[in-house]
Amino acid sequence: MLYLLFFDFQDAVSRGITGAGLDVVQYGLASTPAMFNSTLTEGDAFFCPVDGAIMITASHLPYNRNGLKFFTNAGGLGKPDIKDILERAADIYKQFMVEGLTNLEKQTSTSIKRVDYMSVYTSDLVKAVRRAAGDIEKPLEGFHIVVDAGNGAGGFFAAKVLEPLGAKTSGSQFLEPDGMFPNHIPNPEDKTAMKAIIQAVLDNKADLGIIFDTDVDRSAAVDSTGHELNRNRLIALMSAIVLEEHPGTTIVTDSVTSDGLTTFIEKKLGGKHHRFKRGYKNVIDEAIRLNSIGEESHLAIETSGHGALKENHWLDDGAYLMVKLLNKLASARAAGRGGGSKVLTDLVDGLEEPGFAVELRLKIDQNHSDLKGGSFRDYGEAVLKHLENRVDSDPKLQKAPVNYEGVRVSGSGGWFLLRLSLHDPVLPLNIEAPSREDAVKLGLAVAAATKEFPALDTSALDKFVQAF
Repeated sequence: MLYLLFFDFQDAVSRGITGAGLDVVQYGLASTPAMFNSTLTEGDAFFCPVDGAIMITASHLPYNRNGLKFFTNAGGLGKPDIKDILERAADIYKQFMVEGLTNLEKQTSTSIKRVDYMSVYTSDLVKAVRRAAGDIEKPLEGFHIVVDAGNGAGGFFAAKVLEPLGAKTSGSQFLEPDGMFPNHIPNPEDKTAMKAIIQAVLDNKADLGIIFDTDVDRSAAVDSTGHELNRNRLIALMSAIVLEEHPGTTIVTDSVTSDGLTTFIEKKLGGKHHRFKRGYKNVIDEAIRLNSIGEESHLAIETSGHGALKENHWLDDGAYLMVKLLNKLASARAAGRGGGSKVLTDLVDGLEEPGFAVELRLKIDQNHSDLKGGSFRDYGEAVLKHLENRVDSDPKLQKAPVNYEGVRVSGSGGWFLLRLSLHDPVLPLNIEAPSREDAVKLGLAVAAATKEFPALDTSALDKFVQAF
C-alpha cells in the first residue's frame, strides 16, 4: 500500500495542469485514518496540513482488488466527487495526443519528499491516553494488551501506541504487513479472525485484546475472559463512554442493530438510539445531519466496527476507537480502580442480547426471465414491497414505526430485517429472536412472501427453516 499526499492541489487546478508546481509527499505504509488526519495536522516540519491525500488500498479484499481513496480536510470523497474527478481526467486526456502528454510531463515540476507521518499520528494517540489519565507518562503500566493486525497496516499500534504508554504487548500477532493475508482475513467481522485474537488473549493471560481491519478504520476488542467486544457490544460500550461525556446525546447506528441495544442506550444510559441505513458513510452523514438541525449526536457507529466521533472530526478511526477504551482503563488505574478489562465489561452490564441470531443472503439471479430485462434493484424493491404488504395483513407481525432501510418487523419475541444490499444483487436477511424456534417462525414469514419471486435464490432461507 502506497500513500501519496499532494500539496498546492488547488493552485494546480486553478492554473491548469500545464506548468503547475506540484509538491508530493510520500508517506509509505499508513492507515486510512492517518491519511485523513494529515489534512488537519498543523506542522511545517511534516509539510502539514496537506491539501489532499490519495492512498492505494484493497482494504481486506484480495490483493488484486486495489483502488484509490481520496481525502480533503472535509473527509473522504464520495461517489459524486470521484465521478467528477474521472470525468475531468477524461476531458483533459482527450485534449492531448501522446506527444503532448509527454511534453506536459516534462514541463510539470514535481518535488517528492518522504515523511514519516505515522509517527505524528501515533504520537497524538499516545498524548490522548496520557491526557485522560492526568498526564501520567505510562498510564497503562501493568496492563497486558495483545494486538492482532491480521498482517494489515495496524501493527504499529503495539510498538508505537501501547508500549510508550507502558503496556506489555507480548503475544501480539500478525503485525507484519502482508497483502496475501497468510493467517486470516483482517476483518473484525470474520469469525476466524475473532477466534485468533480470543485465543491470543487466553494463551497470554492478557487483560485485553485489540483487532484491526487492514487499513485500521475498523476495530474490535476482546476482554480478559475471551468475551468479544464487537458488533452490538462494541456499540453499547462506546455508547456508555460517550454518554458519560455527553449525557442525552443521540447514538446513530446502522440498520441491523438489536432491539436490546436500543433498550440499553435509551433506558439504561439515558441516550437516544437513531437506527439508520447500512454503510458507514450513511451512518456518519446522518449524525452530521442531525447535528445540523439541532439534534446533538456525538457517535456514529456500525456493527461492522466502523465508529466515528464528533470530537475526532467524524473520522471512522479504528485506532481512535480503541484509544477511547484505553482511556477508560488508564483513568480507572489513575483513580486507584483496578480490575483490568472488567472496567470495560462493567459498562455494558445489562445489555440484553438475543438468544439466537442469523444472517442469510438471498441472491437475485440477474439473468432470470422473471426480471423481464429490468434491474436487480427494481426487482429487489418489488420483493420488499410485497413482503411489507404481507406483514400489514398479519396480526402477529408488526412493522417498525420508524425505519430507514428495507422492511424491519417485530414478532415472536424477536425481529427480522430484509433489505437490499448497497452494492450487490443480494437481499440480506437478519433475524434475532429469543430462540432458534422463534427465529424460524420469523423466517417462515419471509419465506412465504418471497416464494412468489423465482429469480430470488431462497435456498439459504429454505435450508434454515427446514433444518429445525
